[in-house]
Amino acid sequence: MKLVVVSAGLSVPSSTRLLGDRLAAAAVRTAAEPVEVEVVELRDLAVEIAHNFTGGFPGRQLAAAIDAVTSADGLIVVTPVFSASYSGLFKSFFDVIEKDALAGLPVLIAATGGTARHSLVLEHALRPLFAHLRAVVVPTGVYAASEDWGAQGLNGRIERAAGELVGLMQGLSGVRAVADDLAVVPFAEQLAALNSPSGV
Repeated sequence: MKLVVVSAGLSVPSSTRLLGDRLAAAAVRTAAEPVEVEVVELRDLAVEIAHNFTGGFPGRQLAAAIDAVTSADGLIVVTPVFSASYSGLFKSFFDVIEKDALAGLPVLIAATGGTARHSLVLEHALRPLFAHLRAVVVPTGVYAASEDWGAQGLNGRIERAAGELVGLMQGLSGVRAVADDLAVVPFAEQLAALNSPSGV
């Protein structure tokens, strides 16, 4: 299987790239068959993306990146948050891809930001974008704020999202198996715990 990571991080090193690498590593660990991982760094394609808009044709590196993305079995997309949404470079890359080229492709959405207040970018910006492109977006998106690195919870979200992506890449049976492993606490039990004197 071929997995492509699209990273829109601008700095080197980049927390956006780091999150993409961790998601890809989790997917490789989860998969029942070998996974070939390719990373597309959008910062290296910025000039060719701009030229594509003005000239109408992709340059050599941009064409290779588009081919990699459209021929993938699964996609991990990671963007830093700018002005409460995905970056302009991130959006521009997906604007130059043919409208139906991602139809049916499993996609894991992820983002990084300085504060947890921007975590809804996954739901109000990234998920609608890939729904419009007719991709199949996994249920769990991963947002990492500055304080999340090394904190409890991020690893669990990474593993769960990667498992869902691999499940879609391998077929619906894999998705059901991942869902069965998730512990769901009934709402009545949660309310009872809140009302108990000890709070547990």
